[in-house]
Amino acid sequence: MAEVIVITPVKNSLETTLDTARAIASSTVGVRHIIFNDFSTEETKVGLEQNKAEIGYELIHLEDHTDHPSPNYKLVLQMAQKMANEASLPLLVIESDVVVKPETIADLLSFQKSSIKSGLVGSVTVDENGMVNFPYLKFKGVKESVIDTSRSLSFCCTLFGTDFLKAYDFMGLDEAKDWYDTFISKKSIELGFKNHVLMNAPVWHRPHASRPWKQLKYSNPLKYYFLKFWKGMDKI
Repeated sequence: MAEVIVITPVKNSLETTLDTARAIASSTVGVRHIIFNDFSTEETKVGLEQNKAEIGYELIHLEDHTDHPSPNYKLVLQMAQKMANEASLPLLVIESDVVVKPETIADLLSFQKSSIKSGLVGSVTVDENGMVNFPYLKFKGVKESVIDTSRSLSFCCTLFGTDFLKAYDFMGLDEAKDWYDTFISKKSIELGFKNHVLMNAPVWHRPHASRPWKQLKYSNPLKYYFLKFWKGMDKI
């Protein structure tokens, strides 16, 4: 029986997505894993269909629900919140460039169950060598195993508590934004919940593997900021 609903928004990057899905399927607790395909190429769509039975995830093609162009993170969050609330289960976002350990989800659930007024709980992200990396470089060097923070959490691997899911309706998310990590992190604090990052439950993160154009931030920052500000991409 599932103890949590896990969602993975996907835009191409088939191989990293399947790595993510296999890792989730190896979890030590029961999960209901749903991949939301956000207008990927036909090749990715076919690959996701071919692997869903073997790996064990559900697959939703957003093209069946909207004609709004990618990214559709708002719609994904809204659909997932409805599912989680109907099932009275917490909601865990694990993005398609993240690989969890078998015990990661159990650790997140255990911490949240033992914490009063838990809103969001995130796993710190690390590279292949186990070093803290983007987007949690701000916590690099922290010695505590758990951080109680009012700073924004990334949704790379973040658990939403059931009380928070009932307290804030994602239908109110801003239409003008593409991503909601910062806004929802702040909303959790505003509503009296606590946000934590588990430094003792790291996940492997390959930054922006799911959206290669964002690698330009490091290789060609001028082009990245042109796309961000003039083309209106990556609005947070």
